[in-house]
Amino acid sequence: MAARKNRGADALAQALSRAGVRRVFTLSGNHVMPVFDACLDAGIDLLHVRHEAATVHMADAWARLTGEVGVALVTGGPGHANAVSALYTAAMAESPVVLLSGHAPNAQLGQGAFQEMRQADIAAPLCKASTTSASPDRVARDLAVAMRAAASGRPGPVHLSLPQDALDGPADLESVPPPGDFAAQARPLDDAFARDVAARLAKASRPLVLAGPWAMRGEAAQRLAALESASGIPAIGMESPRGVGDPSLGDFAQLLARADCVLLLGKRLDFTLKFGAAFARDCDVLQVDADAVELDRTRRALGARLVGSAEADGVSALRALARHMGGAGTAWTREVREAIAWRPPAWQAAKASAPGRLHPVEAFRPVQAILDSHPGSVFVSDGGEIGQWAQACLRAPHRVINGVAGSIGAALPFALAARLAQPEAPVIAAMGDGTFGFHPAEIDTAVRYRLPFVAIVGNDARWNAEYQIQVRDYGADRTVGCELLPARYDEVAKGFGGHGERVTDAAQLVPAVQRAIASRLPAVVNVMIDGLPAPNLKRP
Repeated sequence: MAARKNRGADALAQALSRAGVRRVFTLSGNHVMPVFDACLDAGIDLLHVRHEAATVHMADAWARLTGEVGVALVTGGPGHANAVSALYTAAMAESPVVLLSGHAPNAQLGQGAFQEMRQADIAAPLCKASTTSASPDRVARDLAVAMRAAASGRPGPVHLSLPQDALDGPADLESVPPPGDFAAQARPLDDAFARDVAARLAKASRPLVLAGPWAMRGEAAQRLAALESASGIPAIGMESPRGVGDPSLGDFAQLLARADCVLLLGKRLDFTLKFGAAFARDCDVLQVDADAVELDRTRRALGARLVGSAEADGVSALRALARHMGGAGTAWTREVREAIAWRPPAWQAAKASAPGRLHPVEAFRPVQAILDSHPGSVFVSDGGEIGQWAQACLRAPHRVINGVAGSIGAALPFALAARLAQPEAPVIAAMGDGTFGFHPAEIDTAVRYRLPFVAIVGNDARWNAEYQIQVRDYGADRTVGCELLPARYDEVAKGFGGHGERVTDAAQLVPAVQRAIASRLPAVVNVMIDGLPAPNLKRP
């Protein structure tokens, strides 16, 4: 029997289409079947995964790589609960994501409805906003509010619950908002303040601009790089849970400690900057941020050392600063960039401690040539110690990492979204064996949708980050709860219909990766590695 075409679900699908959403990452369930039906008529592609958290991780990576708002759709109750944890990674990555969750009918709330749950309350701490639609006529407008909120100010996730009677009930399709209602709202930086910031930075001997994760991708990344090029002031994006100790930033921490004027441009003063202790005590700090709460937090931490602050969104601030900042490359700029690029000379001859294993540098550095082969290459990195080794060794035009959250497990979903965003480019996902265990079934998703990528799994048969903490803090004789099996993750990939190879010698690595790419299948290269602590890069 054909369904009506004027349901709340139809209004939602039309609203998604008007917002420019081409693809929704989803897992089916009772509450969202009306949306599945409506998306057929709206021409919206539903990519159907194996775990609800993966829908959010894929929407997150899609948003980071395309600049669009990523949309995830899950069923209510436990489906919603499964998805919520992934919101934290997206929030800390400042990634614009909308999670749509089915929900028990409004008319049955408080009566013990099927899978009834206080969903908006559960998601709220991890979101910019978290609401529940009250009626079919509200669904499309609520989506517009959610999409706009996700992309405005500091980007981040927003949650909207969709009660089943709001999806099934009749809606006025004429009230679906126009495309402009879904777009981000800018908050421009005051031009006089921008001029003052530019003047202060220009007068400084060792100025720096530090930007948050939002500035590591898309238009923002291009504008940040252009700002450095035009002004001669180093402009650095930060998105690692290791903060100033991020191995991909080389020896940057020592240079940061010498800066005499720092602009925090949408960059939180948090643990990644040691709450301000990463700066010299006589360093002047300026801040532009979309959130007043961040300005207040910095003011409490630094007091009079915060010499100027203003509220504005990051991209608008970059535009305003570009109008006033000019100059040329300086010795300081070259020194900063050389520090970031520095890697220990000993890495050139890095070798594993025993036969049948690779040093992490041997596992990753040779892959750089593959990432260099295409202008759209994507490097995905996830995991504890192994993720830091990968980030120290590899770079690419597009990078998606687990981010400031420091949570692991998202790499396989990230890789699928990366393949969709960059259909022809190499997609290399580096991860640990612990990370692989979170979402291995998404290889099934990749096979079904023909989404090839190469996962390089650094297999040291343990939760190495925690093991290293235990060794450091309690002693090598007090390690517990960190052991894993040296499992054949390559065979797991084959079991789902993908390609898999095991590597136990450095000479095998590049040929194995090349065969994985040539297979045109989702592929796992299972590399047996030394379980080493993450690199802490500091020039002597």
